[in-house]
Amino acid sequence: MMPRMVQQGMRMAVLGSGSAGNATLVSVGDTHVLVDAGLSAKQLVLRMEMLGVSPEQLDGILLTHEHSDHARGVDVLLRKRQIPVYANALTREALSYKMKSAVPWRVFRSGQDFELGNLNVHAFRIPHDAAEPVGFVLEGGDTRLSMVSDVGHVTHLMREHLRGCDGIYIEANYDPGLLEMDVKRPWATKQRIASRHGHLSNEQTAELLTEVACEKLKVVMLSHLSSDCNRPDMAANLVAERLNGCGLDGVSVQCADQHEPSGWIEINGMPDFELTMESG
Repeated sequence: MMPRMVQQGMRMAVLGSGSAGNATLVSVGDTHVLVDAGLSAKQLVLRMEMLGVSPEQLDGILLTHEHSDHARGVDVLLRKRQIPVYANALTREALSYKMKSAVPWRVFRSGQDFELGNLNVHAFRIPHDAAEPVGFVLEGGDTRLSMVSDVGHVTHLMREHLRGCDGIYIEANYDPGLLEMDVKRPWATKQRIASRHGHLSNEQTAELLTEVACEKLKVVMLSHLSSDCNRPDMAANLVAERLNGCGLDGVSVQCADQHEPSGWIEINGMPDFELTMESG
């Protein structure tokens, strides 16, 4: 008699990330969750189907905040579907008046844990210029993935929630030198980006990761890269160099793309064993 192996490892696929829209699939077993839905509904469906997941298979949509590049696709996606949308009260309030669909809201409190299929979800506050922005810690089995999108500066709470993770999804929005040289953005916009309620630079993200990374860490996904004020090689090389300097040279450092899904990335990929036995 042999135990039957059932793949329950956590995996992630970034559908797209950047100023034009952000959305990420996270799956554990038969639980599929969309974290943010900032692409058009058409692109969300198309890119999910490229990964073998239909919208009807989604157990929920988790929203970090109400900005359009994180919530744009929700309304149209739900016009023909009943997918629970998880948000805190202020995010729901900021979005509700824009929705023509009957959104099945599931309101959580920031700082609260809740179950979503095979996932335990914890939402924690982050600083950004939105109503009540949050990051998420997603736990499935013994695997822990922390996700922090738009954030202006690093807080003690963020450090605590990013420690002990197998995977970290975090923004690396800009390089300060490229931001300063950018001619498309007015001075006021540059000031907002670099402010304490704007976005993290490559340097800030690299410094944070060296503070929180541990031997469990397998995957770092850098997200929300500016197309004008950053470069994927610049961001990834800086983070990898800093992690290598801490003795963590086995971490896969990747950059999310705005226009193409990342493909599935295994966070742990280890099969679980069912208690029932099969002959073999």
